[in-house]
Amino acid sequence: MKRALLSDQVPNLLILQYSDDWLVKNLLLVPSFFFSDAAIQKRPPLASTARRAGWVGCNIVLSKIADEGKIRLVVNEYAVPAEAVRAAYNRVRRIARLPVRLRGWTLDVLRLIRGIGSAEFDLNQVYSFEGELSSLHPNNLNIRPKIRQQLQVLRDLGFVQFLGRGTYVLKS
Repeated sequence: MKRALLSDQVPNLLILQYSDDWLVKNLLLVPSFFFSDAAIQKRPPLASTARRAGWVGCNIVLSKIADEGKIRLVVNEYAVPAEAVRAAYNRVRRIARLPVRLRGWTLDVLRLIRGIGSAEFDLNQVYSFEGELSSLHPNNLNIRPKIRQQLQVLRDLGFVQFLGRGTYVLKS
């Protein structure tokens, strides 16, 4: 899966939830370019008694994917209008333009600032995620400058707006 991420070969993910009587309750699209290392969790190798002994799979951790990357197609058994789905996809499609090796940082910062819980936030609030970002990207020894760089990338992609003096607002 990590090789697929680095070579930009990850497929889109469709997540289907249905009712006991087989009605589609919810359908969610996660575009391929919204996956990062943080969203992939390595599983233990299969036991030696398994048919594919030693094979290592992975889990996709949906909580590690920013909400913008979870496009709703069906919600509570109602289809989302096609125009709304297209608009949501077109909004996030700009992420796909980023080089694969840089995309993970951008997605991680977007997810974390989304988790702040308010549209307006400041640089110090984002710096509070320095430890988590450091563990996600252990080869980077300049976490704070990288955070500022990624906020600029998110600004240029239209996800955040810089208000001045270290203050930003998430665009909806």
